[in-house]
Amino acid sequence: MAVGFAAADGSSPLSKRTTLIMLMKLTLLKSKIHRATVTAASLHYEGSLTISADLAALVQLREYEKILVGNLRNGERFETYVIYGSPRKGSIQLNGATAHLSTIGDRITIMNFAHYSPEEAVLHQPRIIVLDEKNRVVRKEGVPTFTQGRRE
Repeated sequence: MAVGFAAADGSSPLSKRTTLIMLMKLTLLKSKIHRATVTAASLHYEGSLTISADLAALVQLREYEKILVGNLRNGERFETYVIYGSPRKGSIQLNGATAHLSTIGDRITIMNFAHYSPEEAVLHQPRIIVLDEKNRVVRKEGVPTFTQGRRE
């Protein structure tokens, strides 16, 4: 069924309400890294947040993807984008102006959102990881596990 097109006789095949619902997109949490510990800050870098590539991959954060960051110590919230750091290092580094918004050792939450149709929203489950003070994963939600090359 074509959305927004008129039938041959000029009438609309769908009500305006149905058309709006079909076109509507909901903004939902896509990914979250909760309680990450800031490990470094580089004021002179041109911006972004460096995240260990393995942690970013767990929650499907792409390099250069927009993120919202909340500092659990001081309540600061800011937007920036992701760049990948070396995997398995647990690095969470604030770069550029964001380095003023947290200090090394602060716990932060890194969030990312995406747009979903109402039908997609029903099935959507965000990918969430919770980290300890050394940025090791202590809990996963919505993140599939793999054993010997097979999905569990």
